Amino acid sequence: MKIKDIKIGIIKVPLTTPFKTAIRTVDSVEDLVIIIETDTGHLGYGEAPPTSVITGDTLASMQDAINNHIKPKILGVDIENLNFLCETIQSAMVNNLSAKAAVEIAIYDLWAQMLNLPLYKALGGGESKLTTDLTISVDYIDKMVSDAVIAIEQGYETLKIKVGKDIGLDIERVKAIHAAIDGKALIRLDANQGWTAKQSVHAIQTLENAGIHLELVEQPVKGRDIQGLKYVYDRVNTPIMADESSFDPRQVIELIQNQAADIINIKLMKTGGISRAIHIADIAANFGVECMMGCMLESSISVSAAAHVASAKSTSIQKIDLDGPMLCQYPSIEGGVIFDRSDITLNNSPGLGIKSVKDLILI
Repeated sequence: MKIKDIKIGIIKVPLTTPFKTAIRTVDSVEDLVIIIETDTGHLGYGEAPPTSVITGDTLASMQDAINNHIKPKILGVDIENLNFLCETIQSAMVNNLSAKAAVEIAIYDLWAQMLNLPLYKALGGGESKLTTDLTISVDYIDKMVSDAVIAIEQGYETLKIKVGKDIGLDIERVKAIHAAIDGKALIRLDANQGWTAKQSVHAIQTLENAGIHLELVEQPVKGRDIQGLKYVYDRVNTPIMADESSFDPRQVIELIQNQAADIINIKLMKTGGISRAIHIADIAANFGVECMMGCMLESSISVSAAAHVASAKSTSIQKIDLDGPMLCQYPSIEGGVIFDRSDITLNNSPGLGIKSVKDLILI
């Protein structure tokens, strides 16, 4: 099974409601999709979002990276040479992590197809069912409370609350949501790098002193501010999770050695794909550190891959934040993983099990 060609397309899926964080507002998923064709007729699918404010990738830069730097190096290579392919992708150029992730996802899809196994079983096996949280976008207090209550009514048992725009208002947002859903769901906070270290300690301690139990607080300070993250970690009881501070294995080791975070958030778009996500999960497992499998604003293709990895690496990946497809108005694929509100069910078809991509525009 040799790589014959790589085609690139764009999908655009409107969101059910605007996705708002401390750093951006988005109305639709508009992602790059790649299809790797083989000489045996098999197709492998990959996807990546243009999250320029986090990874630096844009649709144009990803297209250029794949067509001019990655594709020429892997054409004609047999899919069975998985390690060689992954290393070639990662070394093709610096950065461009989301572009690399899209190609790796398609490679792993084909590799599992070659083995005639669903990806999670090819990676070692795991449970076929996962449970995700749901993100509540930052907004007016009444809107956030309403969104949280509706999510509980839909069966979600964990909510991730976006904050980070106004420290005083953020505290009031959390208090209001907690009052409305106390005892009905776990609450995670994601400040998206929106607070300083001292603001983070003030906000978290204020909520703790108010009797509000938070499952975790995600990336309260800037990603590069490891000492700030440790400052927060050392002064609060609430678990602190690193997201933008944990792109690669080296950073994860630094976080663990400095005792700067309780939990590591793994995202395929940050790691550059599945191979390094697995590496991070294994590092965390060796140190006894818990991980979350998260996603950017992605559709079902790449989130399906993340779900397969999370299942196979459940020793360390014990929290799931893979609600991207549920934020979309409709599924982007035929076949593959089933996303039904908080329930994620992995398919038993070979690879990712994707039959086709809806409304794909080749470029």
